Amino acid sequence: MEVKTGTLLSTINYPADLKKYSEEELEQICQELRQYIIDVVSVNGGHFGASLGVVELTVALHYALNTPYDKLVWDVGHQAYGHKILTGRKDQFHTNRIINGISGFPKISESEYDTFGVGHSSTSISAALGMAVASHYKGEKDRQHVAVIGDGAMTAGLAFEGLNHAGIEKSNVLVILNDNCMSIDPNVGALKEYLTSITTSKSYNRFRDDVFNVLTKLSELGPNAQKYVKKIQKSIKGTLLKQSNLFEALNFRYFGPVDGHDVKRLAAIIKDLKDIPGPKLLHCVTVKGKGFALAEKDQTKWHAPGLFDKITGEIKKSIPDKPQPPKYQDVFGHTMVELAEANKKIVGITPAMPSGSSLNIMMKAMPDRAFDVGIAEQHAVTFSAGLATQGLVPFCNIYSSFMQRAYDQVIHDVAIQNLNVVFCLDRAGLAGADGATHHGAYDLAFMRCIPNMTVAAPMNEEELRNMMYTAQLENKGPFTIRYPRGNGMLPDWKRPLNELQVGKGRKICDGEDVAILTIGHVGNFAVEACKELNSDGINPAHYDLRFVKPLDQELLHEVFTRFKNVVTVEDGCLQGGMGSAVLEFMADNGYKSNVTRLGIPDEIVEHGEQPELWALCGYDTQAIIQAVKKIAVSRPTKIMAS
Repeated sequence: MEVKTGTLLSTINYPADLKKYSEEELEQICQELRQYIIDVVSVNGGHFGASLGVVELTVALHYALNTPYDKLVWDVGHQAYGHKILTGRKDQFHTNRIINGISGFPKISESEYDTFGVGHSSTSISAALGMAVASHYKGEKDRQHVAVIGDGAMTAGLAFEGLNHAGIEKSNVLVILNDNCMSIDPNVGALKEYLTSITTSKSYNRFRDDVFNVLTKLSELGPNAQKYVKKIQKSIKGTLLKQSNLFEALNFRYFGPVDGHDVKRLAAIIKDLKDIPGPKLLHCVTVKGKGFALAEKDQTKWHAPGLFDKITGEIKKSIPDKPQPPKYQDVFGHTMVELAEANKKIVGITPAMPSGSSLNIMMKAMPDRAFDVGIAEQHAVTFSAGLATQGLVPFCNIYSSFMQRAYDQVIHDVAIQNLNVVFCLDRAGLAGADGATHHGAYDLAFMRCIPNMTVAAPMNEEELRNMMYTAQLENKGPFTIRYPRGNGMLPDWKRPLNELQVGKGRKICDGEDVAILTIGHVGNFAVEACKELNSDGINPAHYDLRFVKPLDQELLHEVFTRFKNVVTVEDGCLQGGMGSAVLEFMADNGYKSNVTRLGIPDEIVEHGEQPELWALCGYDTQAIIQAVKKIAVSRPTKIMAS
């Protein structure tokens, strides 16, 4: 379906085209840009509310700055659709997040306007500061460096590390705080309360506007007057807010709060800030989902709603004709409540992803036992460790790719102390259209090398429930359970909970010539492959390892004693993953079988739908069939007597 652009937007392909228009015409450009995003995302899907909320800010930035010479860094990148449309990718925008199309996030290799690749939050300030210091070193005194970061992303420690360093540098960096009280879910914590106090203080905002007009005129009288102006500004902010300004305490000059939807004023302010040296922070108040009423009303639901009717707002979902298996994350969420009702020691933790992980189910049922700690994965892990020292059993739910941010805490604070923290890693494996920054490719490898750690992956919903049940039993120590994005396999998933023997796998079916070893959900690919292979007279054995640490040595001895050909399949990196663990076992025990490993290759995998990426990486059902056929002996199929 072809989506047409508005009259003015149709003439704009790059920021240079935008600058040809007057400030009075910027409002119409914003309206057309917002409508274009609505039109395209409604039929193609993608992140929605975040980009609508920064339309005016995006236009103002590219209008006032000299991009790409001036460096503009977007934090996370959910909000960068308008930026992409204005920087040479309008005609490709319909391919957003589609395999071989443009990325849903800023990406250096895609455009010179994408100054830094993003996907995880809170990196923008550090990146922009690095660019600013480099420019200072090279003598590029006229180059601007701007980091656009949301109030949710500002809760992460990395953002404060960047602010702390930037405050002592003389480099030209502008941090724009996009304050909408949201990340994906509503923001939490003391910083949110602090920003709210600034934006809602009527006395501060009214007095600030009146007095700053006078101070602006005074500052024109010379350097001595400017010095007193700065002192008066700090006094006003500190007195009226009944606290010192956090950002100015870090040596940033603070400006705001300002209306993030007044494009003309934003453009004028950004132009003025270009002439002020040193670190600066502009506090913009915006509405996530601005311009689409339903997205403004329910910002979590409309963060990434999928396909929808832009007129009625109806989100389009196919209606199956029979019961469907649930999402793994929902099985986790409901099982958490079930386990917590039986075990008073259980608590739940998530870093700003209650709806994404389905911990919101427990937060609603047991609000005093489930914690959203903000975008702070390192804190989430060490907070969980602290809870565990006092006899509680924390289930710390973090997306696999986000767990990479807390790896030191997993080792230092949990594993070394052998604490019973249960890590539930959602979105493990290839996550789909979010692409390289969100694939959970490495957790099997980086978790299995940690002493004291148990690493498990369920093949279906029943297995997930049993692994969660097992992990909260006495003396289980650090325990990792990883599961993929999307649906499981069992419509009748809510079955009785049973303890699993840690480190014990299972034989799914016996066979000849070839053994297929799987871990996790990809075991279902092997089940389908075996059915098709059986019809061709090939009968492989299939083993579900369940645990990559500890390995089921009895099972592996059986495999390598019986089979000279082995195929391993995993939804994780081949370097150091389950297949590597199997090879290590084979070498350590003197076996000499031929092992074919299927999994994520040693390369960055881009975005696409999950089945497309499984096929691309060579470990879907057909890839398993092809791997087995290369080494198996075909025998005549047995015909049952009628």
